Amino acid sequence: MGIPVEVQRFIEKLTFADPEDIHESLQESMGEDWMALPVWARNLAFRLLCLQRPDDAEILGQAGSDLLSFGPDWDDHAEELLARSQELKTRKEE
Repeated sequence: MGIPVEVQRFIEKLTFADPEDIHESLQESMGEDWMALPVWARNLAFRLLCLQRPDDAEILGQAGSDLLSFGPDWDDHAEELLARSQELKTRKEE
């Protein structure tokens, strides 16, 4: 089908992965080649990760920053994620 190997591995891992595996896979894939994953795959992975870890400031911040890279359609969602991330970080510091 012409799907790159990186994308195939990522989708296989994402399908039934726990949050740690999703995060690890995202970091690994984006570390090897930042644009290797299609935007839909990145969005899906970050969405699943945020749903499983709604109070993880680091993950919310990464998801927001990643969405900003592919806007402007998702900029509102990205800003919400970044604001929530900052709110969680501020609460943790108090």
